[in-house]
Amino acid sequence: MISRTNIQSIFLSFLPIFFPCSTAKTPSRPRSFILPVTKDAATKQHITTIHQRTPLVPIKFTVDLGQRFLWVDCEKGYVSSSYKPVPCGSIPCKRSFYGVCVESCLGSPSPGCNNNTCSHIPYNHFILTSTSGELAEDTFSLQSTDGTNPGKYLSARGVVFDCAPSSLRQGLVENVKGIIGLGNGYVGFPTQLANSFRIPRKFAICLSSSTSSTGVIFFGESPYIFQVFDSPLDVSKRLVYIPLLKNPVSTSGSYFKEEPSTDYFIGLISIKINDNIVPINTTLLKITKNGKGGTKISTVEPWTKMETSIYNAFTEAFVKLLPRATRVEPVAPFKVCYDRWSFGDTRTGPGVPPIELGLGSNKSWTMFGANSIVQVNNVQCLGFVDAGPEPTTSIVIGAHQIEDHLLQFDIANKRMGLSSLLLIDQTSCGNFNFTSKA
Repeated sequence: MISRTNIQSIFLSFLPIFFPCSTAKTPSRPRSFILPVTKDAATKQHITTIHQRTPLVPIKFTVDLGQRFLWVDCEKGYVSSSYKPVPCGSIPCKRSFYGVCVESCLGSPSPGCNNNTCSHIPYNHFILTSTSGELAEDTFSLQSTDGTNPGKYLSARGVVFDCAPSSLRQGLVENVKGIIGLGNGYVGFPTQLANSFRIPRKFAICLSSSTSSTGVIFFGESPYIFQVFDSPLDVSKRLVYIPLLKNPVSTSGSYFKEEPSTDYFIGLISIKINDNIVPINTTLLKITKNGKGGTKISTVEPWTKMETSIYNAFTEAFVKLLPRATRVEPVAPFKVCYDRWSFGDTRTGPGVPPIELGLGSNKSWTMFGANSIVQVNNVQCLGFVDAGPEPTTSIVIGAHQIEDHLLQFDIANKRMGLSSLLLIDQTSCGNFNFTSKA
């Protein structure tokens, strides 16, 4: 078992290797890269495509903000001349908080089955299942950007990921081959890209609320330019920064002893609805020494989940502020639903009281109707759910609540940049221009 201290002491950067996918000259070092993100209507999962292997193949992944690393199905159809298993005792193996070393794999050598290799436990949140998987390295290719338009594709060798069996893909969207983990760890995809391309250790996500438009993930430097009609808006200039907190105990569904959490926690201290304080037990908002409590952000939870006492106080306060709205039979998993005509439409979504998350130092995150209300057939529901009386994390802010906001995770400086709802500026996360310049 490798301790956290030892891993930190051996943390080294990967050597950058750039080569374009075309025959053009080697480009200058890029400032940032982008990935397109689409929303699946049925599952609410957010999906991206990355080119991997040699020769390069486009592979679809579900985006998991807090997962420790990227994993992909290697059991069926994985062919690559640049695939390399990660040896036991190597630096990438030790960085990963690995669990075991596979001395002898039963079967002929192939991706996912090699002798003397580092083994880990890739996790699928949607079926609450993990399995053993071989750590490996291969080539990944991403599109560069100047923040306004996409540029050339560049590739990096030796990016670490985990080989998983096909069975772990259950619950994922059809044709999705794995999960891209953007977690705050040494083998998290953002840190690996930063090391490989020598770009800043930061990334930003902007998830579209629409299934017909494309959101975006930026890796590296800003700007982050979105179109407002025919004018550009640099959202990086409108970010409010708050500290990112570290949970010393993993909050993954599966982990090894002494493995810290790779989720992104923020310091929520209060909740207000229409400027009225919601009476909650604020001790639940603190992270305990055994990793319980606190507030984290998730892209795999479709709706925000709250510990039962927080949820009850929150929904009671919300309902009291809408005495004339017509309540209807709730639609699972929601418990507070209204007739579809109860709220008027505004630029920021259904006309309901704003929800303000207090973040300390006079900073807050205001959620309007677009992020608090969910349309389910002919019913409008409060898009928050009960997590039970003893969840690991007291509040998990889900994907619906962060859609059409830009969130920058500045790993190096341990802070998160948060934009206001982009709909206020008459734009959205679906308004990044994925068309290359002429």
